[in-house]
Amino acid sequence: MTLVSDLETRLQDAVKAIVPADALDGVTLSVKAAADLRFGDYQSNAAMMLAKKAKMNPRQLAEQIVEKLDSDGVCDVSIAGPGFINFTITAETYSRLAADLLNDERLGVPETGEGHTLVVDFSAPNVAKPMHVGHIRSTIIGDSLGRIGRFLGYTVKTDNHVGDWGTQFGMVIWAWKREVNEEALTADPLTELLRLYRLANDAKKADEAIADECRQELVKLQAGDEENTAIWNRCVEFSKNGLGDIYDRLDVSFDHWLGESFYNDRLAAVVESLEAAGHARDSDGAVCVFSGGELDQKKDPFKINRDGEWEDNPMIVRKRDGGYNYATTDIATIDFREQEWNADTILYVVDQRQSLHFNQLFDIAKRRGCQADLVHVAFGTILGADGTPLKTRSGDLPQLTDVLNDAVTVARKNVEERSRIESNEEKDKLAELIGISAVKFTELSHHRLSDYSFSLEKMVAMEGDTAPYLQYSYVRIRSIFRKLETTPDLSGSLTLTEPAEIHLARMAVRFGEIVPTLLDDYRPNLLANYLLELARAFHSYFEACPVLKSEGDVQKSRLALCELTGQILEKGLGLFGISVPEQM
Repeated sequence: MTLVSDLETRLQDAVKAIVPADALDGVTLSVKAAADLRFGDYQSNAAMMLAKKAKMNPRQLAEQIVEKLDSDGVCDVSIAGPGFINFTITAETYSRLAADLLNDERLGVPETGEGHTLVVDFSAPNVAKPMHVGHIRSTIIGDSLGRIGRFLGYTVKTDNHVGDWGTQFGMVIWAWKREVNEEALTADPLTELLRLYRLANDAKKADEAIADECRQELVKLQAGDEENTAIWNRCVEFSKNGLGDIYDRLDVSFDHWLGESFYNDRLAAVVESLEAAGHARDSDGAVCVFSGGELDQKKDPFKINRDGEWEDNPMIVRKRDGGYNYATTDIATIDFREQEWNADTILYVVDQRQSLHFNQLFDIAKRRGCQADLVHVAFGTILGADGTPLKTRSGDLPQLTDVLNDAVTVARKNVEERSRIESNEEKDKLAELIGISAVKFTELSHHRLSDYSFSLEKMVAMEGDTAPYLQYSYVRIRSIFRKLETTPDLSGSLTLTEPAEIHLARMAVRFGEIVPTLLDDYRPNLLANYLLELARAFHSYFEACPVLKSEGDVQKSRLALCELTGQILEKGLGLFGISVPEQM
């Protein structure tokens, strides 16, 4: 039980002794961390919420609640303003809780996801194309949500639903047959496949006949043509190897790589079922899903307002030429995940510009009887210094490999200037760790729906709200223990008396309260903000409370706080897929 849940239980018991049971129906009595420590550690507005139902003045009700509340020495309780109930945790309580956390491998985080299967669909690049900067957000957010879900006890299945089927392959196959470079394909497969794609794209723009030839290559592939299938298999194999190198570098892995091609044999049945149920019908030769008619037109994703008139905005599930598209595949994918994986929740970590597609997809799924919770975990755009979407000078999206290389280059310069490490090999390893970590943390420290500016210099800085700052905080803690002649026994009770000690313990205790909230609205940035606050609390503590110069029980308590802080930093960053070095 976390401290906040303990306070909520005590509050509820006190309220039940005063307020009639029927007045509590549908009411959640919550306790939140106080925004201003002058008013205590935690706060509740329960009295103001219940005053009308209880037919009492809010402050008078708060006074009665406080009178009945059994704090049992955990906290001091007071009232502020019109009826806020404030809880100030005692130093003894923080001492006890900090000691308990040192012996808890979960660091106070409860397992809240047991018995719940969570599917996370993220990254999902197109095969035969290199990953670009636009893939950063989906890849890093999705990986973190999967890690957090597992730590909270969910059964997590991560799936890289790659685009390995569709229009681009007709183009790649057309170009492959004319001028594939086998040597380049082996050396840098994603770059060579991108060259072939661009070759076909430029050619068909110049000659409509070539566009038809590309379409015919796709039709032959979909019909099982032996030559085209062999080329497609090589494209997929080379692409996965190239993508795998990037994922290894990012320390991102997947339980499954079930791309669009996996569902190809299921698509005809999906469309037939949609037609049979009356969800889809013919529209100018194509098969489309239209509105179910149950939603207000303003909220109906299958309606669009044009010039003051509401018109149909259907989703195509079979094209006029008989081909299927990614919408059809997405419907089949939901069926599979629910039936084969018993998914309770499916997260789609995809750009917010795809909102209409997912609104339509989820509406169709619910009409077809899907019981899983379907969530579009949308995110914003990465911007350049000029405030527009980040692009290269040629106007293309920067390739992800180039972005990572640039981050490592800047980090290597900082390591050369500031690190005490002498070996170039070790400096290179540290620069790689810092550079990749900096990109990850910058992404996860922002609210996922916000746009943010990409600045490598700020990302890799040792000062500020950065991964290197947190990694340095951990390294500083480890350096304390390296200076000790013997390994101390940190078990047993702690004695915390100084304000900086108490505040560091306060922040450590809140780890167990923060982590379970991260999946409420899929916001890893809450953990990033917490880790930065914890690190700042540690540095203030380190300056105010000498550790190695103290003695006896005081030194033991202070070392214990250092150890606990280090464990939380390591675990918290680990939920982001970020490692901590022993030296910097």
